Amino acid sequence: MPTHPDKLAPGVQSTLQNEGDSLNQLPLGGSPLTPDQMQQVQHLIGSLTPLQQAWVSGYMAASANAAGPITLQPPSIAEVVPFTILYGTETNNAKGVAEALAAKAQAQGLETKLVNMADYKPAHLKNEKFLGIVVATHGEGDPPEGAEKLHAFLTSKKAPKLNDTQIAVIGLGDSSYEFFCQTAIDFEERLCALGASVLFERALLDIDYDEYAPDWVNGAVTAFEPLVKDANAGATAAGQPAPPAGFAMTTSDPVSLYTKSNPYLAEVATVQKITGRDSIKDVRHIEILLEDSELQYRVGDALGVYFLNDEKDVDAVLEALGLAPDQEITLGEDTLSLRDALLERLELTLSYPGFVEKYAAATGNATLTTLTEDKAKLREYIADRQIYDVIHDYPEQIEAQGLVDCLRKIQPRSYSIASSQAETEDEVHLTVATVEFDAFGREHLGGCSGYLNRRVEEGTRLRVYVEPNDNFRLPQNPDTPVIMIGPGTGIAPFRAFLQEREVTEATGKNWLFFGNPHFTQDFLYQVELQDFLKAGLLTKLNVAFSRDQAEKIYVQDRIRQEGAELYRWLEMGAHLYVCGDANHMAKDVHQALFDVLMEHGGMNEESAEEYISELKDQKRYQKDVY
Repeated sequence: MPTHPDKLAPGVQSTLQNEGDSLNQLPLGGSPLTPDQMQQVQHLIGSLTPLQQAWVSGYMAASANAAGPITLQPPSIAEVVPFTILYGTETNNAKGVAEALAAKAQAQGLETKLVNMADYKPAHLKNEKFLGIVVATHGEGDPPEGAEKLHAFLTSKKAPKLNDTQIAVIGLGDSSYEFFCQTAIDFEERLCALGASVLFERALLDIDYDEYAPDWVNGAVTAFEPLVKDANAGATAAGQPAPPAGFAMTTSDPVSLYTKSNPYLAEVATVQKITGRDSIKDVRHIEILLEDSELQYRVGDALGVYFLNDEKDVDAVLEALGLAPDQEITLGEDTLSLRDALLERLELTLSYPGFVEKYAAATGNATLTTLTEDKAKLREYIADRQIYDVIHDYPEQIEAQGLVDCLRKIQPRSYSIASSQAETEDEVHLTVATVEFDAFGREHLGGCSGYLNRRVEEGTRLRVYVEPNDNFRLPQNPDTPVIMIGPGTGIAPFRAFLQEREVTEATGKNWLFFGNPHFTQDFLYQVELQDFLKAGLLTKLNVAFSRDQAEKIYVQDRIRQEGAELYRWLEMGAHLYVCGDANHMAKDVHQALFDVLMEHGGMNEESAEEYISELKDQKRYQKDVY
């Protein structure tokens, strides 16, 4: 891994190209199924009751041993009316809550259907009688990408009347953003406008959602249970085909031992700076050992990482408030010292309105109390302040337990995985940019990025777990060309993609767009990319170093310059991926794609939008943005 970029070959700057030879794909482990088939099987199993799972398994076994296909006969009983659970997720948190809701409903004997909004046909909405909505809010009040179509459908002229539909909605969000849980609010309001009635009260949960979601799940299932059972009184299990004799029922899919609530304690092997000495960015390549954890990940997944707060900042807070570090406090069911709680368990970087409101109430500070009454001014105040800053601005008297009760628990940060396990085996790699700025007389660092890049050393133990991301996957067919757009640390998953395509000998062409401020300081993974290019794995590489010339050039500019070729690749069936900043880059890239379709595809605005929508429906336009 280079510590700083080397020089490019002469005459190569904005476009690097090399046509690679076709290679054959290796078999996929011990399973005869393709990744896409595996995903379809998992989706099906997740939507079935244990009895249905057993019957399907028996049917498949019988079918495999039969001389010909076995014809399925529909049951001659009343049609089943399911409790349908739709989820919209960006980081799989909403999926986890939806799965918990489905499991609870099935345990209570309810016919249950669990569907990702990305896979749901909006036209089926008119058939739903009992509907649970579990949805996250992304960015500034936006729906997750997979929920966009259904979200838009509900306000379209095609949306049906839902006078016989009963609903319950739970939203996940982050109260540090202005439009907290806006997508969940939208869904409930739009469904009600179509005639649906709310059966169970909506819940809007913050990033500590996992503490409160179980109560809502239990309440929702209790509310739906008698209605769903009454509706299905005539469609009893007696009408269901019985599982084959001797078949053992499986009640759940295999899951990792290590999760967000039970992370793996992994060892850090490498922390290496990969930007130059004079770069305005501090980006580190981090290698973490998974050893005997049996943790498995796929390219496109993220790694959840827990962190520790900075000791000097914690001590400064204790000093400012005049609190004894060894004073005991209670956190949930645990009793520990105040200093340990502030170091290991409580959020002190990411500020949010809830903290200011609780702190103002606990201290009785009149200025803060007045500030909390004006939501716009409150958000303006916390916009560039960490929790540390609020405390230093208003170091009031407060009890140790009172301070703890004002703070929320540390939440892990997610990083796109920058390696293929097929290549690195018992390692997982990350590409982490340090969040840092000077304000209010002191240096500020991001909670997790500051910990990983400035305080973690070789041998440090980290609590980690894998966050699957089924919305960001390589195409099933290894012959399919891929276009990857990843400026800055957005290159992380594409390093993983290229490693995976190399190891599996995928024959499809690969095209990468990468951008950063300066060529000599910020060309992340330059040597690796040049090796991929020389070997023919990387077919095309377009780079945009924005500040190396008078006129700033970004990846979206390269996209427009290469518009004709990019459109040709799309017409050949290429999959397009975008990773990086959601607020600016991803929107600019989307607009550039829109412009390419109009200029080189001869489309008007409406047909370009339809083309992009079709790409998304076919999972040929996927984004991992933050």
